[in-house]
Amino acid sequence: MIRMIGKMKKNAGWLVLVLALLFLQAFCDLSLPDYTSRIVDTGIQQKGIEDAVPDTIREEALGALLKAAGEKDARLIGDSYEKEGGLRRVRDLSRDERKELSGRMAEAELILMFAGQQGVDLTAMDAAAIDQMRGQLEEKLKEYPDTIVDQAAVSYVQQEYKAQGVDLDRLQRSYMLSIGARMIGLALIGMLAAILITFLSSRIAAALARDLRQEVYRKVLSFSASEMNKFSTASLITRSTNDIQQVQMVSTLMFRIVVFAPVMATGAIIKVARTGSYLKWILAVAVACVALLMIAVFALTMPKFKVLQGKIDRINLVAREMLTGVPVIRAFTTEKYEEERFDKANTDFMRTNLYVNRLMAVMMPVMMLIMNGVMVLTVYSGAKGIDLGKLQVGDMMAFMQYAMHVIISFVLITSIAIFMPRASVAAERIFAVLDSETDIISPESPARPEPGQEGLLQFRDVSFVYPGAEEKVLDHISFTAKKGETVAFVGSTGSGKSTLVNLIPRFYDVTEGSILVDGVDVREMDLGDLRARIGYVPQKAVLFSGTVESNMRFGREDAGEEEIRQAIDIAQASDFVYENEEGTKAPIAQGGSNVSGGQKQRLAIARAIVKNPEFYIFDDSFSALDFKTDQKLRSRLREECAGVTTLIVAQRISTIMHADQILVLHEGNVVGQGTHDELMESCKAYRQIADLQLQLGGESA
Repeated sequence: MIRMIGKMKKNAGWLVLVLALLFLQAFCDLSLPDYTSRIVDTGIQQKGIEDAVPDTIREEALGALLKAAGEKDARLIGDSYEKEGGLRRVRDLSRDERKELSGRMAEAELILMFAGQQGVDLTAMDAAAIDQMRGQLEEKLKEYPDTIVDQAAVSYVQQEYKAQGVDLDRLQRSYMLSIGARMIGLALIGMLAAILITFLSSRIAAALARDLRQEVYRKVLSFSASEMNKFSTASLITRSTNDIQQVQMVSTLMFRIVVFAPVMATGAIIKVARTGSYLKWILAVAVACVALLMIAVFALTMPKFKVLQGKIDRINLVAREMLTGVPVIRAFTTEKYEEERFDKANTDFMRTNLYVNRLMAVMMPVMMLIMNGVMVLTVYSGAKGIDLGKLQVGDMMAFMQYAMHVIISFVLITSIAIFMPRASVAAERIFAVLDSETDIISPESPARPEPGQEGLLQFRDVSFVYPGAEEKVLDHISFTAKKGETVAFVGSTGSGKSTLVNLIPRFYDVTEGSILVDGVDVREMDLGDLRARIGYVPQKAVLFSGTVESNMRFGREDAGEEEIRQAIDIAQASDFVYENEEGTKAPIAQGGSNVSGGQKQRLAIARAIVKNPEFYIFDDSFSALDFKTDQKLRSRLREECAGVTTLIVAQRISTIMHADQILVLHEGNVVGQGTHDELMESCKAYRQIADLQLQLGGESA
């Protein structure tokens, strides 16, 4: 998944914005519990008075405070007030200065209140007695947090305001409205940030999935046959769809959960640590329990998710085979067997999925148990602290909210555990495709053929072994095809005919020897340049969904209507193309399933003709044609494409008997080479094939 983040560098600007919005949302969410605490402690319990510093104070009250304070504190307190009418008003102070002043005044105010409760007249006491009282009070105050001390001192400020005639209800109402307005503002900002995060993260994830699909698609298009054999078609489809979808889903959640949740948890823990509350041990226990649960979940689910993706591949494979082989399945009445085969793959997937889902189903109640346990412990311990005067109600409420932020953050992180291991496995599978090295690549400095060499094909002592195989498929093949010549290949099944012609467009590279096209070794030519010179018709005709015209333009996108019509006519496809009222606009289904085998072959041949190449390769491309159509098509090819070098792989002698050169292959070796007449006299293998076909099929030219 780390490499996936690197793939998002195109959206680096948006990523930075999302991260900024995440921190903004976290700041807003983490600020709200503080304001809740202030509403309870300051707004409700302290009547809106925030600290022990009265904004205004009477002269006699200030005098009493100065006497109760120490010499140093009295100087600070006296300098902090300036005369205003019959009262003294506190000067403009910075936040730190006011906090320090509040601590000094709180102690003096508590001494005054303590003396009042004892019925002692402080003005009649000497400095030594006051210092003794101050020492006793400081010993007691060490047991209490600063918030409790400030709250106690606020009672003195309330009494002072009452003596001045200040409306405390109005002061409280003004404070509550101010704090409430700030909370609403923070909530709105947090909500807006959350909406933008969701929107932007979805766009970034969608862009990542789009780029990954493009990269995988381009990579697969560059694969040679050996790489295609390494990754099955079913697996490549799963990797291009399901795996990328898993990555997209987690990428969308990554910012909202994977990044946001730890930020929230860390911020909440820092907030709790700063409060100095003795309830911190509850949070430590809860975090430890949740961390252990997460480790266990990841350890148990990760191996299963690796298995799960393989099970999806298997379902895809079985389903594709069933859907493409429906006619064969029905013909052999093997429906029951196929149903059982699919049921086994489906059941295996279900069992693995159930294991993971059951684990997740157990995990969430355990998380709720931990959460509720934290609530119970907080209320129990907090109530004792409030009763002993060591904790404020607002602080307990804030702690509960911060604890919930921490637990919920871990719940979110754990919920992503449902997707993260699977997405991690999916990412590995995607990068396995992207990181695979392609055997067939263009050279860095490709060579271009010299003028006058067009249409020349040379095989020089070519041998070939399939990757991983031990025996040669082709063994020391040599021949030359000049411009306009027709070279045919015939032989028994498995003799290497298709392999030989597949070496020309570099679907594979030769093991020994060399193949020269237009006088240049194919391995030294640019792949695009090489394949642009070849009109290839594969053994299994492939058409793409679209129309007849779109398939023709596969050969050459800028081909004119007349060129397409001529190619269709040469390929003997006019009868079924133009008899249809839609003509070349007639739809072609996926794989050409709405046309017959012979029609599919003729359209594939027409597509190659539209390309107007230097070479034609017909890999057993006339097998589905009747003898008459085959003869007409070959006749038109000789007339219209006389200057094109043609290579034909065929089983029928009638298809190749007029070739300029025929190579007879047997177990990868050339056992005969020449024209039809020459081979009938000199090559026993060829003569046996010809005699057998002529006797059984009555074939003729």
